[in-house]
Amino acid sequence: MSPNRPLIALAVLIILPLIQANNRRDILFIAIDDLNDWVGPLGHSQAKTPHMDRLAERGMVFTNAHSPSMVCNPSRTAIMLGLHPSTTGIFGNGPDWRTIEGVKNKVSIPRFFKEAGYQTFGAGKIFHASTFAPMSFYGYNDPNGWDAFFPSLDRQLPDEIGPYERPANGGPERNFDWSPVAALDSAIGDGQVVSWSIEKILAQGEGPRFNAVGIYRPHEPWYVPQTYFDLYPLEEIQLPPVIADDLDDVSEAAKSGRRPPSRISPYDLHKWVLEDETMNRWREGVQAYLASISFSDTMLGLVLDALEQSGRSDNTIIVLWSDHGFHLGEKGRWRKASLWSESHRIPFIIAAPGITTPGSVSNSPVSTLDIYSTLAELTEMEAPTHVQGTSLVPILKDPSKRPNRAAVSTSAFKTHVVSGQRFRYLVYPDGSEELYDIEADPHEWRNLASDPAYAEYKTKLSQWLPKQNAPQIGGPPTGGRGGQRPAGAHPETGPRGGGGRPDGEGPRGPRAGGPQG
Repeated sequence: MSPNRPLIALAVLIILPLIQANNRRDILFIAIDDLNDWVGPLGHSQAKTPHMDRLAERGMVFTNAHSPSMVCNPSRTAIMLGLHPSTTGIFGNGPDWRTIEGVKNKVSIPRFFKEAGYQTFGAGKIFHASTFAPMSFYGYNDPNGWDAFFPSLDRQLPDEIGPYERPANGGPERNFDWSPVAALDSAIGDGQVVSWSIEKILAQGEGPRFNAVGIYRPHEPWYVPQTYFDLYPLEEIQLPPVIADDLDDVSEAAKSGRRPPSRISPYDLHKWVLEDETMNRWREGVQAYLASISFSDTMLGLVLDALEQSGRSDNTIIVLWSDHGFHLGEKGRWRKASLWSESHRIPFIIAAPGITTPGSVSNSPVSTLDIYSTLAELTEMEAPTHVQGTSLVPILKDPSKRPNRAAVSTSAFKTHVVSGQRFRYLVYPDGSEELYDIEADPHEWRNLASDPAYAEYKTKLSQWLPKQNAPQIGGPPTGGRGGQRPAGAHPETGPRGGGGRPDGEGPRGPRAGGPQG
């Protein structure tokens, strides 16, 4: 044997992965916070989302897509690690996955691509973070996942612009608020995030790229420039359809009104909204949410424009997703965290050149938990063994497929909703349940769970309930401790100081002005 053969073999082992990496497609990974199904691609009558419509024309829209959870942290942790909340026990915004045994060493999506030879750039809210308080800007980012991140590896969100006095709407809570702000789009936090992301998208260089852009709006509070409010004249606002006896056929567990510490009940928020008998306060809230959606859509448009200018568009997989939905008075409540569809049905679009048919649509029940395994297959790699979720590539190739599948969303311990093709099944720890025929009753007004004629549908959907129900980690499922420093932060020594608390609530520190989510 030639003495040079071992050296040649070693060179092949080193060089081949680099060649393979250079041939892989780029990924543009776009997260939009608290965005429910009020978007053009899902047929909403009021929302003005031309850039989301444009992306939908380029790829596939999943009209029956659901988030793994109904609160920011558990949903984003599930998506980014590929582990369902019922597996990890992360149900609230307090637990920091980077401090939890059995979870902290799992390879996240950006780290997976970085280790595969990708350049990885991220900005904004990708993992959990919020603008509710200074410490919350840091969030739970994966410092091992990025070559560069804005504002920094230790901090996910830049400074925000808001009214001088809060709440500007005169409401009962500082963060349940809305107001136009006198600022350029580029000065808003999302504008800063997108400006930095555009630089990275347009940068010259070889090799595959993973660009992640976290757009914060329409997360509350809804502070965007006046021009976006002007898109929705108050007198033209249509309120979401509701009925007076909507909650009469559901259990007390379903309408318990769970809320994070220091925050108003979602039902009490609606009572405050209804204090204005003219309904203008309700219209103002809907207007502000829609304005924030259109602002986030404008940010999306800037990112898509940059991709076109980069010359890499034909070789880029685009994934757009939201972490969960949002109630705006439906079921007599606001915000998220319920098992009803407003909390978990979300926009989800994938455009994969050579795979997706432009303008295609799938009504198969899917979860954003499926993103990890889908991206791995689209880039011809094997996902880590811990990853749950199922690759959507077969559906992307053929939207007419009707695979045997359902989407499971979890809000707390043994508190799940299973979304199927036609029916949706909700279960609670006390044994109470709900069943809805989504085709006949899209607003989930008629609970069919006690009707013997529908028993077979409950049985079929119940087979998809999680077999593992991990106990809850950390604080209450809809909230958590306020202080969010980077992993290992210490009040005196900063991001690289001592360790966090073992219970996953984060290090003790100044309390935020509310929960992070």
